[in-house]
Amino acid sequence: MTQIIITIGRQFGSGGRDIGLRLAKDLAMAYYDKELLAEAAKTSGLCNEVFEKADEQTSHSLAYAFPIGFAHATYPPCPPAANMLSGEQLFLFQSNAIQSIADKGESCVLVGRCADYVLRDHPNLLSFFIHDKPENRIKNIVERSRLSESAAKEMMRKQDKSRAAYYKYYTDKEWGMSSSYHFSINVSLLGMEATVELMKNIVRQKTI
Repeated sequence: MTQIIITIGRQFGSGGRDIGLRLAKDLAMAYYDKELLAEAAKTSGLCNEVFEKADEQTSHSLAYAFPIGFAHATYPPCPPAANMLSGEQLFLFQSNAIQSIADKGESCVLVGRCADYVLRDHPNLLSFFIHDKPENRIKNIVERSRLSESAAKEMMRKQDKSRAAYYKYYTDKEWGMSSSYHFSINVSLLGMEATVELMKNIVRQKTI
C-alpha cells in the first residue's frame, strides 16, 4: 500500500483529535498527537516536560527557558552557551521527529504541531483543517472539561489564539485559512461520523 500521511489542524473543541483517532483506527494507521512530543523528547534526549510546556506556543509566549542538563541524569554536561533552549530549537527538535516518523515509510495520522508545513514537500501528504460552529465547540469543551459555559468560551478563545500565533510564527501562513491546507472541513455540516467517512474516501482517492 502507498504510504499516506494525514495531518490534521483543528480549532479547539472542534473534535479534530477524536476525528484523527477514529480515522487512524479505521485505516489501521499509526496516530500521533501528544505522541509527537514523546518522539521529539526521545530523539533530542530531552524529557517530555520540556516539550509539553512549550506545546504549540510561540517563542515569545514562553515565560521560561529550558535547561538542557535536567533532561536525563546521564545526559552529558553542556557548555554555558547551550544552557538554554529557545522555542525555535524545540520546534526544530519536534520537526525532526515529525520528519523521522514520515521517513519510516508507514502511513500515519499527525495532529497539530505544524506537521502539514514540516511535511509540505512529501508527495503523499493530505492536510486537513477541522473547524466547527462556536456554539458546538463550547458545548464540547463544557462536556469534556466540566467548565462553565463562560469559562469554556474563554478557554476556546485563548487556545485558538495560541494555535494561530504558533502556526503563523513557524510557517508564515494563516492558521485555519483554507488556502493553508488541502482540505478544510466544517464538521457541523456532516457530523463526526460522516466527516470521518468523507476523509476516508479522500484517502482512498489518493491511493488510486
